[in-house]
Amino acid sequence: MSGEARVSAVSHAGAVRPENQDALLCRPEVGLYVVADGAGGHRDGAMASNRVVASVASLAADLSAAERLTHLRHRLSALHDALLEEAGTRRPERGMASTVVVLLLDQDFFACLWAGDSRIYLLREGELTQLTRDHSVVQELVDTGTIEAWEAENHPQAHVITRAIGAGRSPLVLDKRVGQLLPFDRFLLCSDGLSKTLADAEIKLLLQQGGDAAAQLLEAALLRKARDNVTAIVVETD
Repeated sequence: MSGEARVSAVSHAGAVRPENQDALLCRPEVGLYVVADGAGGHRDGAMASNRVVASVASLAADLSAAERLTHLRHRLSALHDALLEEAGTRRPERGMASTVVVLLLDQDFFACLWAGDSRIYLLREGELTQLTRDHSVVQELVDTGTIEAWEAENHPQAHVITRAIGAGRSPLVLDKRVGQLLPFDRFLLCSDGLSKTLADAEIKLLLQQGGDAAAQLLEAALLRKARDNVTAIVVETD
C-alpha cells in the first residue's frame, strides 16, 4: 500500500439516547483503527469503551505487523482481566464492558480483531463484505438454523452479546481475520447503532459515493432515528 489512507470518522449519541457510550481511535501513521461500544450503566459503558481505546492508543510505530498484533492482543487481554477484577468490587447491576473492533493495515495486508457485535466491512470492486462475525445470541440462533437471518434484527434478544471486553468469567478470546490489501479498498468500522439502523445495501451505496462517507452514514442513520449510539470510521487505501 503506497501513501497514506484517507480517513473519515464520526461518533454520535444517536437520535434517542442522551449520552454516547461509544469511543473510537484513528492512528493512520501506524495503520490502527478502533471502535468500541460500551455496555453497562451510563457512566460505566462510556468508561469501558474509552478504556479500550486508551489501552491501545500508544501502540509503537517501530513494531513489525506481527508484533503490533501481539501487543494489541496483550493490551486488550490485560484490560479484560482488569475489568473483571474490578467487577468483583462493584454492585452486580453496574457492569462495565465493551465490544471492540480493531483494523490494522500494514504494507499489503490487513488484519481484523474483534469481540462483540461491532463490525468491520470491506467494500472492494463494488462488493460489500462483512469481515467480522457478531458474537451475539441472535447470530448463534442464525448459525444453528433456529431463526432466519432476516428475523435477527427484530428478535427480542437482538442486543444481547455473548463476548465482550470485561464480560464473562473466562480469559478474553479475540477473533481474527487477515487478508491481502488492494488499492482502493474501503473499510468501515462501526458500532451496532449503525449496522442495526441501515441495511447492508444502504451502507454499500453510501460508501460508494465517496467524500466524507462517515458523516454521510451518520446522517442517514439519524434520519432513520437511530435508537443507539452511532460510530463509524471509513478508511480508504490508495
